[in-house]
Amino acid sequence: MKGTRFSQEQIIGILKEAECKGGTIGDLCRKHGVSEQTFYRWRRTYGGLSVSEARRLKDLEKENSRLKRLLAERDVEIDVMKDLLSKNW
Repeated sequence: MKGTRFSQEQIIGILKEAECKGGTIGDLCRKHGVSEQTFYRWRRTYGGLSVSEARRLKDLEKENSRLKRLLAERDVEIDVMKDLLSKNW
């Protein structure tokens, strides 16, 4: 997956700029070099968040993915153990 050119702080700054200035979204997107679709995706994800809240969100998403991976590994181990124990020797 391609990484982003903008940090979370920059994204939140762009969103706040859109709220404060009364210009069109299209002009703002051209100014920053992003598509309108990207802007609306950012607004859906980061709308109303401060920079510290966005960092916390990123940390929580990272922790959640780590825990999901651990759970998946544990489920695989359990399935293997059940398979081994169910075989007749």
